[in-house]
Amino acid sequence: MQLFIGNKNYSSWSMRPWVLLRQAEIPFAEVMLRFDAFTPDSKFKTELARHSPAGRVPVLVDDGFAVWDTLAIAEYLAEKYPDRQLWPVERQARARARSVCAEMHAGFGALRSHLPMNIEAALPEIGQRVLREQAAVRADVDRLVQMWSELLVAHGGPLLFGKFSIADAFFAPVVKRLVSYAVPVPAAIAAYIERVQALPGVLAWSEGALAEHDFLDFEEPYRTCA
Repeated sequence: MQLFIGNKNYSSWSMRPWVLLRQAEIPFAEVMLRFDAFTPDSKFKTELARHSPAGRVPVLVDDGFAVWDTLAIAEYLAEKYPDRQLWPVERQARARARSVCAEMHAGFGALRSHLPMNIEAALPEIGQRVLREQAAVRADVDRLVQMWSELLVAHGGPLLFGKFSIADAFFAPVVKRLVSYAVPVPAAIAAYIERVQALPGVLAWSEGALAEHDFLDFEEPYRTCA
């Protein structure tokens, strides 16, 4: 089984299934396709076209069969490895986990746009400015706090549905955004952020991101150099 990903420092979509596989101890081979450009003739797009018609990472290839899109990959893994219990066991909890993952997948556009994932960077002053100027980002953060607070109370922690699940993998890139931009959150949410950062899968991804030393100007709206 292979997982095709982009740069760990920037690719939040790639992070989700990578962390899920690593945390669930499912064997896989990582195939890094470093971002160079997103034009059709770029090396990144040319290589990716061999594995996915969608032309985006991540792509999971299992015995020659390609699965793209993070939700599809998560569902494929949950069906292939039922013993890992990647979704919550209880029906309503499982439905809620799918709901919040779909909400993350389709929503939070303002947060994605104004606070792009950049694990290597420390940009607290940018976070302050964005929160001050962008009401939509404040609304996205408020929704995250509401969602995570309700789930942590309902399921008793330490993670969103008690033990690790697909939901935590889906929100791991958001956790890294909140850290990079020093977004203030309530104490209970800050504690959840620390627990997610301490997950072996998240730690390993973050270490890989810090080891890349790539500075891609088209992924850097706030800096001109590392």
